[in-house]
Amino acid sequence: MSIEVRVPQLPESVTDATLVSWHKKAGDAVGRDENLVDLETDKVVLEVPAPSAGVIKEIRVENGATVTSGQVLAVLEAGEGVAAASAPAAKQEVKPAAAESKSNGGATGGKLAPAARRMVEEHKLDPGKISGSGRDGRVTKGDVIQHMAAPSPTPAAKPSKPAPTVQLPSAGGARNEQRVPMTRLRARIAERLIQAQSTAAMLTTFNEVDLTEVNAIRARYKEKFEKAHGVKLGYMSFFVKASIEALRKFPSVNASIDGTDIVYHEFYDIGVAVSTERGLLVPVLRNAESSSFAEIEAAVGAYATRARDGSITLEELTGGTFTITNGGVFGSLMSTPILNPPQVAILGMHKIQERPMVIDGEVKVRPMMYLALTYDHRIVDGRESVQFLVAIKEALEDPARLLLQL
Repeated sequence: MSIEVRVPQLPESVTDATLVSWHKKAGDAVGRDENLVDLETDKVVLEVPAPSAGVIKEIRVENGATVTSGQVLAVLEAGEGVAAASAPAAKQEVKPAAAESKSNGGATGGKLAPAARRMVEEHKLDPGKISGSGRDGRVTKGDVIQHMAAPSPTPAAKPSKPAPTVQLPSAGGARNEQRVPMTRLRARIAERLIQAQSTAAMLTTFNEVDLTEVNAIRARYKEKFEKAHGVKLGYMSFFVKASIEALRKFPSVNASIDGTDIVYHEFYDIGVAVSTERGLLVPVLRNAESSSFAEIEAAVGAYATRARDGSITLEELTGGTFTITNGGVFGSLMSTPILNPPQVAILGMHKIQERPMVIDGEVKVRPMMYLALTYDHRIVDGRESVQFLVAIKEALEDPARLLLQL
């Protein structure tokens, strides 16, 4: 029996997707629920599983094509017997490749990330020669770039006559460059950044926070916290909680603009920016005001892992009333984050750096962090933005306020 393999129903906000890469070719045997092809949308990579065991009879859409919901991608000849009959041939094809990969030394058996697979196919590389640094040996885009940049080994020549002196050109050696198309995610990021800059009246205000008390709490309770909850006590939960308390005091910072209307959200869906090899993603902590410190830390860690391995869903990246981004993990001391429309504010965290501060007339060394709030001046006034940052600062410098909601 022939079964059509179709593009799954895409989310309402997504009109089409790009077919990144087939994992199978016509004539290959597949098992039920085995991933056949990757589809890339503006935010996530979707996997299309086989609806039944069988053999790929026909592939109708090639790599790089744009597809829509319900479009037929391939035809599968279903049946366990069909798949079993084709399995020996498939195994015979795989063995030499596996042996070749093993003989390469340092070769990886790890899975290719979607972005890495695209580069491997475009440049006709042997994935068996690329060492993976991702989770479970997964080959990332960075691994492919590093592999391509590495000089090719050349066999050592036997000593012979002294080589003649050669005058090298002063301009240096060959200058190579590569041209690759933007991924859908990167193009979407670019589109949204331009949209934010062209439609919002963006302004950034700064402050700094002394994290002495937060560090003391983390040092005092980190072992008990991890033992009780199975997750480490990081900084993000403190910043999420402090942001929520500040948002309660200044509702306009938690609002959004819809045409000529201002929508004041009476809930707190906090987006936490995550850097991945494909670009920046912003998973959303739904109703974060109801979450404990442990639940926030666990959710942020899980979202970050799934965002980087490509398993996060579009629903988990949709919405949000306020965003927090942490450039400090990369060493940033100061930056001006760009809004995440239709939100009207975004908080930027930065590197914690010990600096001399005057405390009660004495100079003391304190762990300081610069905070940046970029906001849409159309509905958030300068007074509110400054007081909002002060509220976050006060909550973090006296964390008891977070428990008492002061």
